[in-house]
Amino acid sequence: MGETFARYGLTGEPGTEQFWQAARSPVSAPDGGGWMTLFLWRGGPATLSFESLPEPVPLARWGETDCWYAEVAMPARLRVTYRILTGDGAHADPLNPVGAGGERSIAATPDVPGQPYWPAIGPDDVLPLPEIRLRWTSALLGGRRTVRVHPAGGGGPLVLLLDGDDWLYLHPAMTAFDAAVADGAVPPVTLVFLPARDREHEYACRPELWRAVRDELLPLIVGGGVPADLGRLVAAGQSLGGLSALYAALEFPGLLAGVACQSGSFWWAPGAEDRTDPLDGLPGGAIAARLERDRPDLSGLRVAFDVGEHERRMLPHCERVERLTEQAGAAVRVSRSPSGHDRAGWRGALLRDVAWTLG
Repeated sequence: MGETFARYGLTGEPGTEQFWQAARSPVSAPDGGGWMTLFLWRGGPATLSFESLPEPVPLARWGETDCWYAEVAMPARLRVTYRILTGDGAHADPLNPVGAGGERSIAATPDVPGQPYWPAIGPDDVLPLPEIRLRWTSALLGGRRTVRVHPAGGGGPLVLLLDGDDWLYLHPAMTAFDAAVADGAVPPVTLVFLPARDREHEYACRPELWRAVRDELLPLIVGGGVPADLGRLVAAGQSLGGLSALYAALEFPGLLAGVACQSGSFWWAPGAEDRTDPLDGLPGGAIAARLERDRPDLSGLRVAFDVGEHERRMLPHCERVERLTEQAGAAVRVSRSPSGHDRAGWRGALLRDVAWTLG
C-alpha cells in the first residue's frame, strides 16, 4: 500500500471495499512539532476548504481508484472546520462523525483537549430547536425576526447568543447547555438565540441594535412569560459579535452583567473594513480608544475574553482591550483556545465563559 497510508494506521489496498470499510478521516500522525493529517474522499475530484487555514487544498487521486486524499500539515493544538468542495457543491466529510451542519465537519489534532457536552452530529442529523419562538417586529431596526428561547435547567439569567442561527443550525448549543447544566458545569440559564440580519452593519459598534434589545426584545421576553431572570443579562459573541457585546457594555452601562467574548474583532474602527488590510490599524481599534479616552467605571462587570492560539494577528488587538478592560475595573478572565478564527474553537470557550460571567 505504500507509506502514504500506512503511517496513519490504515489497512487494505486504497479504493477496495476492505479499505473503505475500515477507513476513517481525518487521521493524524506526528510530524516534527506538529501533525500531518490525512483526509480521504470517495468519489471524484475534490478540494478541502478550511475555515481558518489560508489556502484550499486539492485532493489527489490514488492510481485509478475512487480514493482521493490529501495530507495537510497542521500545527500542534488545532481544531478547525472544513468542507469538501466538489463539482456539485460543498459537503461534510462522510468519514468524520463530528460535523457542523450539513456541509461542514470538524478536524482536531490529537493533542487538543476535548469539548465536553457538545454531541457529535453527522451531516444528516436534524438538530433539535427550542420550543419557545418569539416574533420580534422591531420599529428601531426594521423588519421582523424569529427569536428562539430555551430555558436550560428551567431557566435563569438571560444569555443572549449573538449570531444565534449559527448556534441553532451549525453547532447544537441548546443540547450542549442542557448537558452542561445537568452536570453542574453551568448554572440554569435562559438562552436567547438572536439572529443577525446584516452582522457587518449591526455589530459594528452601533447603538441601534442594543437599544432595540433593551427597549423591545427584553419587554417581549417578559410579555411572553418566558422563565428568566432579567436582572442578569450576559451577551455572548464571537468575532464582530464579541466586539458588539463589549461595545454594549460601554454604551449602555448597567444593561449587561457579563460579556463572553471569543475572538472579538477589536481591530475594528470606522473605515477599517475599507482598508486593504483591516488588521493593520492601531491595536484595539475603536474600543481601545474609547476605553482610554472615556475611562469608564466597569466595576461590577464580568468579561471573559478568549482568542485562538493561532490568531497571531488578532492577539495585539485583543491583548490591548483585555488589559484596558481590566484597568477600568471589570473582573476579567483571559484564555486562549487551540484554534484559529473558527466557531469550532469558540464553542469550547462558550460554555465555560458563560458560567464564569455568572459567577
